[in-house]
Amino acid sequence: MEGNKKRQADNRGLIVVDNNSNNNSKKVKNELALRQTDSTSKEIILGTERTSKLKSPIMQLSGHKGEVFTVKFNSTGTAIASGSFDKEIFLWGVYEDCINYQVLKGHKGSVTELHWDRDGEQLYSVCTDKSVGIWDVKEGRLIKRIREHHAFVNSCCPVRRGPPLVATASDDCSARVFDTRKRHSVQTFQHKYPVTAVCFSDASDQVITGGIDNVVRVYDIRNNESELMILQGHSDTVTGLSVSPDGSHLLSNSMDNTLKVWDIRPFAPNNRCVKSLIGAQHGIDKNLLKCAWSPDGSKVTAGSSDSLVYVWDVSSGKILYRLPGHTGVVNQVEFHPNEPIIASCSADKTIFLGEIKP
Repeated sequence: MEGNKKRQADNRGLIVVDNNSNNNSKKVKNELALRQTDSTSKEIILGTERTSKLKSPIMQLSGHKGEVFTVKFNSTGTAIASGSFDKEIFLWGVYEDCINYQVLKGHKGSVTELHWDRDGEQLYSVCTDKSVGIWDVKEGRLIKRIREHHAFVNSCCPVRRGPPLVATASDDCSARVFDTRKRHSVQTFQHKYPVTAVCFSDASDQVITGGIDNVVRVYDIRNNESELMILQGHSDTVTGLSVSPDGSHLLSNSMDNTLKVWDIRPFAPNNRCVKSLIGAQHGIDKNLLKCAWSPDGSKVTAGSSDSLVYVWDVSSGKILYRLPGHTGVVNQVEFHPNEPIIASCSADKTIFLGEIKP
């Protein structure tokens, strides 16, 4: 009881607690950051009531030597992977001390985006070295490197079901679909301009792309001759795409400082843009900021050049959280698959894990 009282009394500002593994005095890279706030404020991630199994309401993960561009939870939420300007991919535990338990090396440029496979046994990554990497997570080794793009590869996305397909988007003005069991791409979608974002539809039968021409395009994976849909409404480069958990809607992030929600069901009305969300900013750095849905589809999130994490309520379009902590551009934010936890990565070389209200 005395220890608990002392901790509560000391939580008046920012407290940094060293995590010492192996019971020695060696300082570990990961540090625990706690911040107390007014219970009525939604601008701080920490509340008095715990909502997850994290060791602390906020955990800060540090160790990357360069800007962190991408962060992803595995399907069970027990681990996250992060990719950075330092050419490395870090694997971290989510619970306990959030230890960095694996470093994957092999890329020769910035890791721009990565995804876990459905089983959490493999990791897909894309890089400015023009390659696509497939990694064995358990053994920590590169299984396969695909060199088919002719310029920076900006984005990738695996299918949710079906054969092991991965879509990629590149500055070489193409989006490609790879079957990881085969040597070369099985489908290529040519564009007039660089492609900056890509994702699959929920049924895995459509590829959705966005690029510097400000347009979102939907292609039938069985026929690349023409677009099924052309979604127009953004006035600047599309930097991120994400399909809702039920597959009915698409979220797009753009350098015009808006996120848009599109109805991508087959027989939706012609005006498919159902919501425009504002708040997050794109700065002069022109980073490809991603976006994501919550597991229940009620919330969406994105990073911002103002160093904040934004979370919106989809139905009302209102900002639920505007979360501080980072000191640089927030490049990607992700929801935990099972708990009210979000992960964010930034140009400040750090990653934050934090609780939100369920």
